[in-house]
Amino acid sequence: MTSEELLKKFGFKQEIAEEAKDIYLPTSFPQPIKRYRIVWEIYNMSMEESYYWILRYIQQDWGFPHVIKTIDVFAAAENSAFFGVSQQRIGLQQDKVSQFLATIGKMVKELFQLVRELRIIDERLTYYEESFKGVESSEITLKGYWIDLVEGGAKNPASVFGMAREVQFTSLPDLFFSTHPLTSEEVDKVVDTQRAGFNKSVRNALKRKLKTFLVWKERTYKELKTRRAFTIKYLRQHYDIIKMYMTWVRPYLRHIRRLTLDEEKVLTPEMVSAFEGSMVEVEFLAHKLPVNDKTQVQNKVYHSCILAHFLYRTRPSMSYQQEGYQRGPIHVGKLEINLRAYVWKKEEIDSYVKMKKQEDFELMKSISGSVKAAMTALGGELEKYLAEAGEEITTEGAPPKPEEKPTKPGFLKRFRAEFLGPPKEKKPKKPKIKGKERVKLEAEKSFAVKTVKGTMFYVFKNYKKGHRMIMW
Repeated sequence: MTSEELLKKFGFKQEIAEEAKDIYLPTSFPQPIKRYRIVWEIYNMSMEESYYWILRYIQQDWGFPHVIKTIDVFAAAENSAFFGVSQQRIGLQQDKVSQFLATIGKMVKELFQLVRELRIIDERLTYYEESFKGVESSEITLKGYWIDLVEGGAKNPASVFGMAREVQFTSLPDLFFSTHPLTSEEVDKVVDTQRAGFNKSVRNALKRKLKTFLVWKERTYKELKTRRAFTIKYLRQHYDIIKMYMTWVRPYLRHIRRLTLDEEKVLTPEMVSAFEGSMVEVEFLAHKLPVNDKTQVQNKVYHSCILAHFLYRTRPSMSYQQEGYQRGPIHVGKLEINLRAYVWKKEEIDSYVKMKKQEDFELMKSISGSVKAAMTALGGELEKYLAEAGEEITTEGAPPKPEEKPTKPGFLKRFRAEFLGPPKEKKPKKPKIKGKERVKLEAEKSFAVKTVKGTMFYVFKNYKKGHRMIMW
């Protein structure tokens, strides 16, 4: 999405600025009330001094307590020393990010195995719980599992099916699957009572098999319950570790984004790859609720806002070095300062900051998208198990709420739709502002305009005066 589209999306009117003639200067700004521009080019000038002079003067001398940095990007020529130093730093950050992302991908993949294991355990526990309640089909299913998994099926001569084949106990499988004592202590009583018509050898074999099966069922039920509780706790721990890695990787991603060169500035005529040069763009938004000196009443709605934009076209010098500090460049060259005055409500300030940070939000979404995709693919089961483990989580994988059935339109509505066409959609009405409130808001706005214009003038005037520039 381009800057112009973002301005329209967040409800700002675009400024048609004079500096639009310069290719490399940004032109996507909301239309200001007042604007001052300073272009200063001098050899061996420290650019940092001008930035911090204006920042401290606005923040401390004029009492703008809220300062938000909205832009901080740079570009450097490919053969410059600044480019080499920045690429070394970004390479270290990229190596760390690749390790974190590989670990996150591996652990997200393991989530599927853990949820699958819990699903199998829940399926098995369903048979156990129904079996203890007396459901015959679940009891028969568990006996089949026991013969296949514990006794080895028909291949084992000592199994139920093996004894029916080898020892000619042909009635043993039918007796085993049709006799259902509730506990292992009731095996002797149930077999002697219900199967008294069979010979003693068959009854003894039946008692042995039922006793072994029921002891296995009781022990494995407790084992599965313990295993399920442990797996759910491990699943929550596994999920928390993924969130921890995502928290760790986000600062590195932001650093990489800030260290990455701005390609638009690299392609401008001001930047030549064979020269030693760089460009830096910084912007901050300072705002406050002004206080009337006469009435000592503070504004409640309208903020006085100053948007300070700095564009450096620099020649970095790597010769600066001082004991105890890491070597770094001093930026010297051409400085362009644009001061813009606005009167905004709190919602408009938030919209502007959100517009500037939208790209960072998209970056964060791309990193957390793998976990959200995994939760969606698991169909909400992961969310269910995490909630059971005590994890508070809101995901996109939650099951959708049932939709309400639309009511049939009445006779008058159907008549209108047939002869007059569908009714027009009513636009939401704006809240009406009473006369006194409107006058009060207009007074607030005019006072905020007066305050920000005066502040902007003195920032512009005193900056030029403090740096020995010619005053007009």
